[in-house]
Amino acid sequence: MPEILPAWPLLAAFMLASVALAVTPGPAVVYIVTRTLAQGRRAGLASVGAVALGNLGNAIGASLGLAVLFSVSALAFTVVKYAGAVYLIWLGLRTLRAKPAVAENGEPVAPPARSLRQVMCDGFVVALLNPKTAIFFAAFLPQFMSPGGSALVQSLALGAAFVLIAATTDVCYVTAAAAVMPRLRRAGRARAMGRYLTAVAFIGLGVFTATSGSRAAK
Repeated sequence: MPEILPAWPLLAAFMLASVALAVTPGPAVVYIVTRTLAQGRRAGLASVGAVALGNLGNAIGASLGLAVLFSVSALAFTVVKYAGAVYLIWLGLRTLRAKPAVAENGEPVAPPARSLRQVMCDGFVVALLNPKTAIFFAAFLPQFMSPGGSALVQSLALGAAFVLIAATTDVCYVTAAAAVMPRLRRAGRARAMGRYLTAVAFIGLGVFTATSGSRAAK
């Protein structure tokens, strides 16, 4: 029967490395935090789940050889990378164009929040259309695999474990962002600030995705 997980020393090293990488803020963390500040804890948690599913898809793709395809075919990598970048920038521009309505007293009215289904769809696409994540898994996971076990089984198990660790740390970021959100709302035009922050984050992530190399970032 093939080994599902590597030997304990390798597994312990993998867990430590995964936690260190997961707690480091990256594009996914920025996306999740801005969603939380703009729409609250539920939207943030929905984003965590969606990003985790997208990352899991990349982990499975890497295990099945998708990362090898991206590494060999510059065209395949470029097409998927720019598709993700365009989608991110489009989300940012759409957020900027959603100007708040004005009530009778002249105060701005918050735009209707996107449904959790739409939030999850956005997060899933953002995470899935990042080929650097698949290449990251292909480069990171083999360092912690036992030679005697099944490469496919071990890479799938380690990839799922990393996604779970990352989702756990992302929940911590959501909790922290939700804790400071009431103070931001009392600061005056917090909703407008959240809209602009979200738009800038989306556009910035799109530019980052388009201009960065093959090195993955969480």
